[in-house]
Amino acid sequence: MENRSIFALDGITGMLIATVLLLSILAFLTVMGLGAQQNSAANFYQIENEKEIKMISTENGVHRVNVQ
Repeated sequence: MENRSIFALDGITGMLIATVLLLSILAFLTVMGLGAQQNSAANFYQIENEKEIKMISTENGVHRVNVQ
């Protein structure tokens, strides 16, 4: 005879474990994303020699200088 239980891992317990795991992953990624966003928002930069910036050029990044 097969042992059936509502609290087996393929029942309610498994569903709750999967839900808690997914919610904890979501919370972790949200906190990490907010931290990265706050670090980027606090990193100010200044444009130097803006008259020398070309419309299409791979060297436009050298005109950006961090202020901090």
